[in-house]
Amino acid sequence: MSIKLNKEVEQRLLGSIQRYCAANLDEEVGELKAKLLLDYCLREIGPSVYNQAILDAQAAMQDKIAEIEHVCYETEFAYWKK
Repeated sequence: MSIKLNKEVEQRLLGSIQRYCAANLDEEVGELKAKLLLDYCLREIGPSVYNQAILDAQAAMQDKIAEIEHVCYETEFAYWKK
């Protein structure tokens, strides 16, 4: 699986990488180098981030499902207890 970004997001990320390199590495990076770094991050780091996000989403959903028993429960045969 490869992570695909839309053009606007990719352009914003490339600008961010260029700005980061200039501010923190004291190196001006052109668009080609920024694109190569972005591609590397998406291929090497992206899947780990994606997989962790899926695990986090699954855990959140499981927590919500566990709450259903308490939130969506009606006492049975409660007519005579009124």
